[in-house]
Amino acid sequence: MKFHKISTAIFFISIILMSCSTKNKFLLEQNNASKKFELTNTINESDNFTYENKTYSSNIKTILCYKKGDELSPPIIYLNSNEKIILKFDDLDAHRKNYKYSIFHCNSNWENSNLIHNEYNSGFKYENVINYNHSFNTNQKYIHYEIEFPNNSIQPLISGNYVLRLFDELDSTVFFRRFMILENSTFIKSNIKKATLLSDRDSKHEIDFTIYHPNIVISNPFSEIKVIVKQNNFEATKIDNLKPRFIKEGQLIYDYEDRNNFNGNNEFRYFDIKSLRFLSDRINKVNNLNLDHVYLFEDKKRSFDLYSILPDLNGNFIIKKQEGWDSSLEADYTFVYFTLNCEKINLGDIYLIGGFSDWKINKDFKLDYNIKEQKYEANLLLKQGYYNYLYALKNYKNQKVDISFIEGSHYETRNNYYIYVYFKEIGEKYERLIGYHIDSSNELF
Repeated sequence: MKFHKISTAIFFISIILMSCSTKNKFLLEQNNASKKFELTNTINESDNFTYENKTYSSNIKTILCYKKGDELSPPIIYLNSNEKIILKFDDLDAHRKNYKYSIFHCNSNWENSNLIHNEYNSGFKYENVINYNHSFNTNQKYIHYEIEFPNNSIQPLISGNYVLRLFDELDSTVFFRRFMILENSTFIKSNIKKATLLSDRDSKHEIDFTIYHPNIVISNPFSEIKVIVKQNNFEATKIDNLKPRFIKEGQLIYDYEDRNNFNGNNEFRYFDIKSLRFLSDRINKVNNLNLDHVYLFEDKKRSFDLYSILPDLNGNFIIKKQEGWDSSLEADYTFVYFTLNCEKINLGDIYLIGGFSDWKINKDFKLDYNIKEQKYEANLLLKQGYYNYLYALKNYKNQKVDISFIEGSHYETRNNYYIYVYFKEIGEKYERLIGYHIDSSNELF
C-alpha cells in the first residue's frame, strides 16, 4: 500500500514536471519565433542596394499602385494631406494568404536611407493585408488584394522616396513597390520644345525648367539639390546629372542645349482586350482554350517611317472588362502573343516596355528570335484591359537602352515628362522630395 502511494506520487510529480517543461518549451519557441520575425522583417540589403518595382513570386500578377482617384497617376501624394495611395494585386494561387506589408525610406537613388522606423513612420512596423476578394466568373481563378494608405498603421512622417515591401507569413519578400511623399515647398515652370541643336531638331525634345523656392533657403544648390527628369517615367533613359545653369534669388534655372534632351521616339503601339467576344483592330485571332490566347497582328520596325499621330496613354494601361461590373474581380487573364517582323539584330536584345513592364527592362518581357520564321516573338499572361507598349533595344556592349532603333524618333511625338527635385541640407540625414512637376510635349505637334 505504501509502495502504491509512493508510485502514485511519483506519477503525478512527473506529469507536473512534464507539463511545466512543455509549457516552457512552448513559450521559448514562441519567444524565439517573435525574435526571428523582428529580425527578418528588417531589410538587410547592403547600403547601396537599389530597390526596384520587383516581384519575387510568379503567382503575383497585375500590381497597380497609384494615387487614389486617378488610376493613371504615379503613386505620389503630399505629406500630411488627405490623399491616399492605392495598391492592388492578384494572386493566381487563389488560396487566401496572410500577407503583410511594411514601408521604409530611401534616398533619391532608391537606396535605404538607414533611418530608424520612428524617424519616418508614426505607425506600426508592419500591417496585415485584410482587404481581399475572390475572382468572379473567370477561367483563371485568383484572389484580388487591395491596400489603401496612409492609414492608422502606416503613416509617413517625412517626404522622400519610399518602398513598400509585401511579405508572407514566412517573412519571404513577395514584391517591392515604390511610392513617393511630396512636400509643398516649391513650384516648377517648364518649357518643352524642339531641340535647339540643328542636328537634333527633328528627333529630340529639349526640357528647360526653373525651380522656384521662395520658402526654402538653399545654401549650395550644386551639392544640396538633385534633379531627376524622366520621359514617361521610364527609368533607363532618365537624366539625373543636371546642375543649375543660372542662380537667382529664389530661383534655380536649368536651360541647356544638349544636356537636357530626350529622343522624342514614337507614339505607343496598343492593343485592346477589354472584350474577347469580337476582334479589335489590333487583334488577328483568338483561340479559346482553358485560357484565351490572343494573337496580335505582326509589328514592323518604324525607324524610317514618317510620323503618324496615334491616340495613346503614353505607355500606361487600364484594367477593364467590357462585359463586367467590377473589372478588378471579373476581368480574366489571357495569353497575348507579340510578333516583331524584323531581321536578327546582333547589337543586343529586344524587350517590350511600358507601364505593364514597370517601366524597366524586364527579363519576362524579352522577345526570342524565331530563326525559322525570321521574327521576334513573345507571349505574356495579361489581365483584360487596354495596353500601350513599345519595343526597346538593350545594347550588349554598353547596356544602354534605345527605343528609337525599332520605333524611330520624331519631335512631334507626344510624351509626358516628370521632374523630381530632392533637397538635402548639410548635416541632414535624408533627402527630402521638395518638387514634382509633369509637363507634356503635346503642343509641339
